[in-house]
This record gives sequence, structure tokens and C-alpha cells, in this order.
Amino acid sequence: MRPRIRVAAYVIRHRGLPELLVFDHVDAPGAGTQIPAGGVRPGEELDEAVLREVREETGLRAATVMGQITVEDKPHPDTGQPRRTAFFHLAAPAESPDAWIHRVQGQDSDAGMVFSCRFLALPLTTPLADHQDAWLGCIDENWATRSST
Repeated sequence: MRPRIRVAAYVIRHRGLPELLVFDHVDAPGAGTQIPAGGVRPGEELDEAVLREVREETGLRAATVMGQITVEDKPHPDTGQPRRTAFFHLAAPAESPDAWIHRVQGQDSDAGMVFSCRFLALPLTTPLADHQDAWLGCIDENWATRSST
């Protein structure tokens, strides 16, 4: 079975200290804190897909792609279906809001979902859902998640 092709975004804002854009599902708190991520559409370039996912899931339109970090082959945590995710480093303007609520628009399966978006200081002290934070240290070794245990 061919893997589902996906992208994931480490959107970093610098305001003295580096901060990572994350979100929580308002109606599904058990889903955990996540970064913007999702599937690549047919014919879509990866850098276009990651910008689209950031816009769709957070409403943030001013992000800039800094580069691709890595590609991870890892099955979906719930379905076990194969997936290949390209992780990208993006920059957000310093004047981006600290936190906001966003309702997903469009025709995709997450349309209508409500996400609570915010920036968290790096390094994180708690891993993200599905260990989405695993590659932060590839951007800057000081950004690797530090477990609070």
C-alpha cells in the first residue's frame, strides 16, 4: 500500500525567544496539541501544500517557508495506514497574535472544526500529539523538546 503524502509545519515566531505555533481541537480536547499538518493534493508542490495547511488550520496567512527539515515514514496513530510526512520550517511575523480561535474553512474533512491556536515558547516541555515535535531539534538543537518528567 502506498503511503499518504502529507506535510507538517513548524511555524516559528521570534519575539526575543523562539515560539512554535500549535493548536488544540476545541471540540476534541483528547486529540492533543498539534502543529498544522495535512495531505498534499494531486499536482500540488510540497511547499505550496504546507502554506495551504497553515492557512486552513490556523488562518495565519503571513508565514514564509524557510526550508524542508526531514521526511518521516510513520503509520497513522489510529488507523495504522502508511503515511509519509515532509516536515517544514516556516517563519511567522513577530507581530502575529499570541492566541486566537479559528474555524476551518473549505471542503476538506476538517472543514468546520474549531481550533484554539497559540504560540508556545521553545523548547517545549511536553511532547505534541503523535510526537510531532520530534524534529524541532533539527532546526536548532536548543529547540528539542525537554520532558518535564
